[in-house]
Amino acid sequence: MLEITLVLIAVAAVGLIGFVATTFTSHLMAAIGLGILLLGLVLSVPTGVWYHVLLYRFVSAKIPLPRKWWLSPATLHRHLTDAEQRRIRPWYRTGGVGFVLSVVGGLTAIAGLLLGR
Repeated sequence: MLEITLVLIAVAAVGLIGFVATTFTSHLMAAIGLGILLLGLVLSVPTGVWYHVLLYRFVSAKIPLPRKWWLSPATLHRHLTDAEQRRIRPWYRTGGVGFVLSVVGGLTAIAGLLLGR
């Protein structure tokens, strides 16, 4: 069953890519990419900042934080209680979704600009 699902997803993805390649111009593709990039930044920057603030508040009360703790903050999740993890998880996930949108939007914009040459 899993194999059939993966094949159907792959066929749908190829069809979607073919549709997008024939429908969208390179300028439209770049504009859509920039829009997705902007949406990702609007979503990820405030939630990322609030996630780091909450994590700092929770963990710094328990242990001294390393000097560059904010570069890999997920390693500090083991110091959180279940209630603290429930409180921080939505911000962590929303920031991650925003980051992925930013990357996809940026790559789409770059592809649109390169195809326009």
